[in-house]
Amino acid sequence: MSDLGNKEIFAKNLNYYMLLNHKDRNDIARDLDLPYTTVTSWCKGEFYPRIDKIEALANYFEIRKSDLVESKENQEENITKRAYPLLGKVKAGYNYLAQENLIGYVAIDKNLPDPENYFALKVTGDSMQPVLYEDDIVVIHKQNDVESGQIGIVLVDNEEATIKKIIKHDSYIELIAFNSYYPPRKLYKKDKFRIIGKVTEARISKIFE
Repeated sequence: MSDLGNKEIFAKNLNYYMLLNHKDRNDIARDLDLPYTTVTSWCKGEFYPRIDKIEALANYFEIRKSDLVESKENQEENITKRAYPLLGKVKAGYNYLAQENLIGYVAIDKNLPDPENYFALKVTGDSMQPVLYEDDIVVIHKQNDVESGQIGIVLVDNEEATIKKIIKHDSYIELIAFNSYYPPRKLYKKDKFRIIGKVTEARISKIFE
């Protein structure tokens, strides 16, 4: 049976070549003058592109059209070994509702003993400036605790994810922003919050702009 028209296979191939070429959805939308929502629907396997769009993508990645539409053995395994899942965005502030939706992959730079326990998130907001800026990517190790003074991801009220330096006290923790405009936030044991990971790496997007 032909793979032509298979949305899932196309999405897997598109995400694979985006990973290999260090491109994300914003890059594709901008460089090929496409709506971001259209690119997102392709990456998620919701829609199948027209043949002219497949050709444009093949030319963009300098590959054959068949590389995008035909199944490749072991490709999913290669992606898993070479990339972290990039999940939604994490607000560098207090008013963002966490969305753990897969929006792409981030290449792994080193061998890790447990790569399945890592994921990546995009930063929005300015509370972690001048260290982290809008669209920077942070790589996170999944864990339910961090040491005092480390940078972690905290889920507040089971909805709001924030990246902050965490300072521990006897009866509460403080979430510390690097931007002095934002005051420390105290979370007590009675508050609904949980630590979901420790930031292990940051990839700066604007350092060369």
